[in-house]
Amino acid sequence: MAGCDVGCVWCDVKDSWDTSKHEKLAIGNLQLAIKETSARLVVITGGEPLMHNLDALTNALQQQGLQTNIETSGSHPLSGKWDWICLSPKKFKAPLPEILPLANELKIVVFNKSDFDWAEKHATLVSPDCKLYLQPEWDKAAETTPSIVEYIKANPKWELSLQLHKYINVP
Repeated sequence: MAGCDVGCVWCDVKDSWDTSKHEKLAIGNLQLAIKETSARLVVITGGEPLMHNLDALTNALQQQGLQTNIETSGSHPLSGKWDWICLSPKKFKAPLPEILPLANELKIVVFNKSDFDWAEKHATLVSPDCKLYLQPEWDKAAETTPSIVEYIKANPKWELSLQLHKYINVP
């Protein structure tokens, strides 16, 4: 989804921030495009997808028999019906408190050492069965990944999240 007002310095899709630079697609056209694939699951991401009301989109996709997942910073009110919510809160614009307990997955991008404290703070605010992930910021991955691995060894409730698409050069 186009549009983002969070402004992460490390964002790898900054071209998605300005909604006016992207074509708006009708839900029906999206449904037709998805039908041409073997997809059974749709992940809505962005930018920040919750800048948009996603009720009609998720309703249409679920009526088509598709699972709907979202990855969001949680900085806007939740809309849509979700099978899975990946919450990736950012220091630049905090998540809304009401979204935290709904998260199935908490993903914290580790840019510097203070992000471990940020992660622990948010881990206390999600449900006990929420999966917890630490992900190295891509440009600093060589530097931060070893620290994350050591942190996970000492705190095994956390798991490592990697941007596999970047390792295998898939845009």
